[in-house]
Amino acid sequence: MSDVLARLQADKGVTHHSDWLTVDQAMINRFADATMDWQHIHVDPERARETRFGGTIAHGFLVLSLLSHLEEKTTAARLPDIKIGVNYGFDRVRFVSPVKAGSRIRSVSTLRSVKEKNPRHFEQTQDICVEIEGQDKPAVVATWVTQFFV
Repeated sequence: MSDVLARLQADKGVTHHSDWLTVDQAMINRFADATMDWQHIHVDPERARETRFGGTIAHGFLVLSLLSHLEEKTTAARLPDIKIGVNYGFDRVRFVSPVKAGSRIRSVSTLRSVKEKNPRHFEQTQDICVEIEGQDKPAVVATWVTQFFV
């Protein structure tokens, strides 16, 4: 087993938390502009107040796209020798609860598996949960697969 793989395997099963991040209306609006998804539940506070959400909510894909940022802010040890990391995909994604504008979220991740695909090329699978501060139900639960090269 390579030294890198041994260091990664040591983190298997350990849960890490990111810092909290506020998802405000300005962030939601910028995401709507970038994706051209201007549905009123995201960008029209007055109309959104009349919905079952009681106000604007973040796009599920916005919350999902924040995982890269949130994971950079976790308590997980970082390997200094990683040259590049890439998303490989998700085995499972569920948008469990809406994230209301102004809410704070954080990622909670647990390394499920890691393997060396080729020399200096690794793949890891993480169980991810995006929590909403003050709520019992998470915003997102997912199984995230990433690859990286050292």
